[in-house]
Amino acid sequence: MDTRYQVVMSQVMLPHQANVAGNVHGGEIMKFMDTAAGAAAMKYARCNCVTARVDELIFHLPIFVGALVTCTATIAYVGNSSMDVYVRVDSEDMESGNGPEKALCAHFTMVAMSKTGKPQKVPPYTPETEDEKELYESALEKVQARKRLK
Repeated sequence: MDTRYQVVMSQVMLPHQANVAGNVHGGEIMKFMDTAAGAAAMKYARCNCVTARVDELIFHLPIFVGALVTCTATIAYVGNSSMDVYVRVDSEDMESGNGPEKALCAHFTMVAMSKTGKPQKVPPYTPETEDEKELYESALEKVQARKRLK
């Protein structure tokens, strides 16, 4: 996938991030995802961005202490001041060499903010690659569905 509107962040999961069974807390992963989504939004908008919404988090497999976790945050759709950022989390067992495997994913709605704390317009977005177009269409469907619910 083209990385012009993408941020990739990795970190090793440590014992203080997990329960007694060694499973990393979901909240730890959510925080990491939010950081990656915010970085991708700031990279695109060139200003401070805040989280407005997180769509459902879909956990595909548990993440354990010692795993190398990689968040890939990609701009999927852009509105006037908001951006839909798709975040995928992959987990890799560095000892066994298994992975990376998709652990979870979610869509984050990020809002560009002016220095006075008001929503700020962002540049228009035109998907160019096939991957970008596919992600854009998926995000557009979600945006339109949310508007119908209002």
